[in-house]
Amino acid sequence: MTNYLDFERPLAVIEGKAEELRAMARHNTEMDVEEEARALDNKAADMLVDLYKSLSPWRKCQVARHPDRPHCKDYIEALFTEYTPLAGDRNFADDHAVMGGLARLGDRPVMVIGHEKGCDTKSRIARNFGMARPEGYRKAIRLMDLANRFGLPVVTLVDTPGAYPGKGAEERGQSEAIARSTEKCLQLRVPLVSVIIGEGGSGGAVAFATGDRLAMLEHSIYSVISPEGCASILWKDAEKMREAAEALRLTAQDLAKLGVADRIISEPLGGAHRDRAAAIASVGKAIEEMLTELDGKQGKKLLQERRRKYLDLGSKGLAA
Repeated sequence: MTNYLDFERPLAVIEGKAEELRAMARHNTEMDVEEEARALDNKAADMLVDLYKSLSPWRKCQVARHPDRPHCKDYIEALFTEYTPLAGDRNFADDHAVMGGLARLGDRPVMVIGHEKGCDTKSRIARNFGMARPEGYRKAIRLMDLANRFGLPVVTLVDTPGAYPGKGAEERGQSEAIARSTEKCLQLRVPLVSVIIGEGGSGGAVAFATGDRLAMLEHSIYSVISPEGCASILWKDAEKMREAAEALRLTAQDLAKLGVADRIISEPLGGAHRDRAAAIASVGKAIEEMLTELDGKQGKKLLQERRRKYLDLGSKGLAA
């Protein structure tokens, strides 16, 4: 069953009518509705093109959050072989909002780390909707340290509304854990490539994405705060999230212009959730290309280039 977003309601009506016709024909073999159903299919296809040819920032936020988008677990299962999950921060607990471990991408051994939101009510609660606690970031630090020790490139898959802001997380040093994870990204002497596969929210995303290359899916978002949070602070009204989304410049297209995103990965028409296999394949290809660009770079040279990348951040957009 397709989950339709608010702005897709007219599309839902047309596709629903086509499905109803075909369902009626299955129960009454004498009915010939295929021609009418095909006409509705064509109309729906044209409407889908119109809806997605120029999405507003707020609509991109909605697509980025679509519950049927492929999540970290889906990418790992499809793209990586010999995945061996590693758990725990060796201090407090294992945070299920963050998953990671040793794996192979093709013939290349890597360390893969990412946020996992879950795919149904039970798994979303278990994964805390992808909002990591301090132990999640400390687990990521531990895995990055392992990668550094064994000379393995690190691949991170970012999809989080932000770090968990609960009382327990704050008591256990949430901000310090995020800062340490961001610092570890900058200190790695091995390549680090990141992909924003859905939401890249606040420091919770930065803690995984401060690497040598950053790619974003076409309808993903990456921002210091959610549009709703920004609207609540600036206008004391979360309903002004559309205006906030415009002002934050959080889309992949805006961030590529600013030099924050190094590449944009095209999504299937209608978003990654409409053709999950194609979206996953595109992400896999982009990761391989980014790692190939960094082949042979390690140690001091890699650190210098990464440092320069972040010192220059924003200058591209300012110059324009």
